[in-house]
Amino acid sequence: MIRTEHLTHLYSAGTPFEKAAIQDVNLEIQEGELVGVIGHTGSGKSTLIQHLNGLLKPDSGKIYVDGQDIWESAETLRNTRFQVGLVFQYPEYQLFEESVYKDIAFGPANLGLSPEEVKEAVRRAAECVGISESLFEKSPFELSGGQKRRVAIAGVIAMRPKVLILDEPTAGLDPKGRDTILELIRSYHQQERNTVLLVSHSMEDIARYSTRILVMNQSRVFAYGDVDSVFSKAEEIERIGLSIPQVTRVFTELARRGYPVQPNIYSVEAARAELLRLMRGGDASC
Repeated sequence: MIRTEHLTHLYSAGTPFEKAAIQDVNLEIQEGELVGVIGHTGSGKSTLIQHLNGLLKPDSGKIYVDGQDIWESAETLRNTRFQVGLVFQYPEYQLFEESVYKDIAFGPANLGLSPEEVKEAVRRAAECVGISESLFEKSPFELSGGQKRRVAIAGVIAMRPKVLILDEPTAGLDPKGRDTILELIRSYHQQERNTVLLVSHSMEDIARYSTRILVMNQSRVFAYGDVDSVFSKAEEIERIGLSIPQVTRVFTELARRGYPVQPNIYSVEAARAELLRLMRGGDASC
């Protein structure tokens, strides 16, 4: 679905302050993946995702979406921006319409859909994010913070993008709101089976929800692969200053000390299942 070849972007190019925001990035993201993207502030992850729907133009390299070079023509670029939906951090700041319905409908209406098609797109998107139709005529500014966030995400989902990119979608939310948003994203991915990129600072969330993980460091790809292969590099990941999930650290240490546990445990749910397995097995050493 997405492929980049030697993708490079420079800030302040040609000046003494020139800096590579991303450098020689080569990626292949398959259709239907839920890719967790993680890295320090300044690692290049936000710059990278803004290239994937043409908001930023590379200084060198290529970006292909569904086999097409997105910068091939103005028409291709325009189509890409509808195919690749990008939800910025704090997307509720982008709300502007007088009602929830109109805000969600803005994108599909600009796709040239009929009123009935727009209505169906709004209904489906609102359902995906848990927004009741009883809220459609309310002002989005009357909603709670979590509801505003969900309405903003629904506005992107309503355009039925082939790729959905979310940049820190849980930033600023309380734990309950955070879990709600992440579960909605997982449910959306399972229902639509399209490609989702989830940018986060939380390695626990990335490990729990992703099928593959992309780790960015100093403008380059540090690691990219399935959850097991990336976390097999736990020591290297910690050396670049990123934290692996606490539960992974515990089970890795238990395995190192000789306890018969699987070290590749990345979530509390998996830890519980592993402990129950050992208890059922009656292993006296534990």
